[in-house]
Amino acid sequence: MSGHSKWAQIKRQKGVADAKKGTLFTKLANTITIAAREGGGNPESNFKLRLAMEKARQANMPKDNVERAVKRGTGELEGVQIEEITYEAFGPEGLALLIETVTDNKNRTASEIRKIVTKHNGRLGEANSVNWMFERKGVIYLKKPDSAEAKETLELELIDQGAEDIKEEGEMFIVYSRPTDLEKIKKIIEGKNIPVEHAAVEFIVNNPLDHSQIKSPEKIQRFLEELENSEEVNNFFSNYEE
Repeated sequence: MSGHSKWAQIKRQKGVADAKKGTLFTKLANTITIAAREGGGNPESNFKLRLAMEKARQANMPKDNVERAVKRGTGELEGVQIEEITYEAFGPEGLALLIETVTDNKNRTASEIRKIVTKHNGRLGEANSVNWMFERKGVIYLKKPDSAEAKETLELELIDQGAEDIKEEGEMFIVYSRPTDLEKIKKIIEGKNIPVEHAAVEFIVNNPLDHSQIKSPEKIQRFLEELENSEEVNNFFSNYEE
């Protein structure tokens, strides 16, 4: 399986500067609110909420912010209504994007997304103009076992439990599964006292861009960096592998 690796983006988020923590906390709070609204405020019975809260904890988001976001989702705290909107877009060098937003003002968000895309000589696409290029997968990042024997044993067990593919990226294992198997596989890994660096349901592209055909990768990088730094963008997936 080939797919867009988000490890570089994850590492950047882990080391985000204090000046940008407000933007990151806003995105994390919105994700927590949506998860609580969909599945309730108990992380033990709401896996999506548990994942969102784990990411907030990794980012050192204040506990009060997390609790407030949960209460906003369950209706215990009055506040603005937010909704999820996904935009499909095209950019330079054959770039294709799914841009996930969580917003309390869809007109403002649409305007901001359009401005960023247009600035980088891109355009917004119609429904399913990009979505068909991707598959939803459970994705888990963990540190690769030290020995070849431990590595092989873990691979075989995870595949037996539903992992569809396992890739290596530097010192990391990337485990792909069906979205419905993500929770089960994450528990198996953690049950072996192996820390999970990242776990989420993501959109994985079927055919990444061929780097040999890209003339100006810096154009793509500038585009993706602006999306990553925008408070209007909660997450994004592209056909570009870093």
